[in-house]
Amino acid sequence: MAIIKPFKGVRPPKQFVKEVASRPYDVLNSDEARREAEGNEKSLYRIIKPEIEFPVGKDEHDEDVYAKAAENFRLFQDKGWLVQDEKEMYYVYAQTMNGKTQYGLVVGAYVEDYINGKIKKHELTRRDKEEDRMKHVRVNDANIEPVFFAYHYNEEINAIIARIIRQEAEYDFISVDGVGHHFWLIDNDTDIRRITEIFATFPAMYIADGHHRSAAAALVGAEKAKNNPCHRGDEEYNYFMAVCFPDNQLTIIDYNRVVKDLNGLSPDAFLKKLEKNFLVEPTGSEIQKPGNLHNFSVYLDGRSFSVTAKPGTYDDNDPIGALDVTVTSLLILDEILGIKDLRSDKRIDFVGGIRGLGELKKRVDTGEMALAIALYPVSMKQLMDIADSGNIMPPKTTWFEPKLRSGLVIHKLS
Repeated sequence: MAIIKPFKGVRPPKQFVKEVASRPYDVLNSDEARREAEGNEKSLYRIIKPEIEFPVGKDEHDEDVYAKAAENFRLFQDKGWLVQDEKEMYYVYAQTMNGKTQYGLVVGAYVEDYINGKIKKHELTRRDKEEDRMKHVRVNDANIEPVFFAYHYNEEINAIIARIIRQEAEYDFISVDGVGHHFWLIDNDTDIRRITEIFATFPAMYIADGHHRSAAAALVGAEKAKNNPCHRGDEEYNYFMAVCFPDNQLTIIDYNRVVKDLNGLSPDAFLKKLEKNFLVEPTGSEIQKPGNLHNFSVYLDGRSFSVTAKPGTYDDNDPIGALDVTVTSLLILDEILGIKDLRSDKRIDFVGGIRGLGELKKRVDTGEMALAIALYPVSMKQLMDIADSGNIMPPKTTWFEPKLRSGLVIHKLS
């Protein structure tokens, strides 16, 4: 069973929401955050990217940077830019992109469910990134940003949300990237109780995006429990903020690879080696979108190729072996190019499909990279099957769009 609870959200008044709300901390660097926050004292970047409050070049991991985040969080509340709701609630957060809307429930997810594996993950986390987010959670005593969960579609939850969204939205705006953000309060006690009961029937929930934030929130919650001699189990720190979407509304887009060199091979020698495990067909000078699973597009030397894995090079009965990222990692990146560790090898970079295939072509044509590989996106079913099997996906496998906007609601831990 998945345990969730409502909470007293800390949120911007309607008139401030567009100024406060921001992109997530991990999709932009300090310079970009500094530019986006320029002239806007209410920008959440001043809490989630607090290094922008210091001279350029300040190390974002310095202790005084974390302290600045906490100082600004207090300031935002003192100024009335963030105000805590008086009642524990759930919230509906919907996003519209390219004419398609997905509807999420904002809930307090249970720390113990994460620790016991009922909140399932599909990615490994890095300890340094966990520690960074743990410090941020500790100093603010809050989950400033949500994590992104998926659950198996449920008809009754869908019906409750459909009724809620007939009411006027609390927030309704379009961010500069063209994504619509819509937000409703669920303050009816009957709805709150029923949502909690329905989630309790779910065997699991799945982290879609935000593995480091999930780990940090859960670890800080467990830490607080351990350090509290009067710990009861119902304290707010036993929960962390998540936005939960039904699996049938979510879209995973492609997450592509670019490589700096061909490991000493000429373009034609590389293509010849590809033919051992793949059917290689030229497609002109423009990189093409892969047509289906086990089909890739390869671009090098101003030429594009359709590359299809031969039968026997993948195992559709194995959740990991069926993944195209596994096939490319083993048979192209490792076997031909000598790239053994995708996490640490500096010869490879990853490009989210949101940037388009033109970005891959540009990085090769400028000479920055020698090779681009465009992949067919992973499905939600593949992600959930892997999480259910207890396996971990290779690095940089999934890219979700749209990203959650930060600053619509915050969860205090006490």
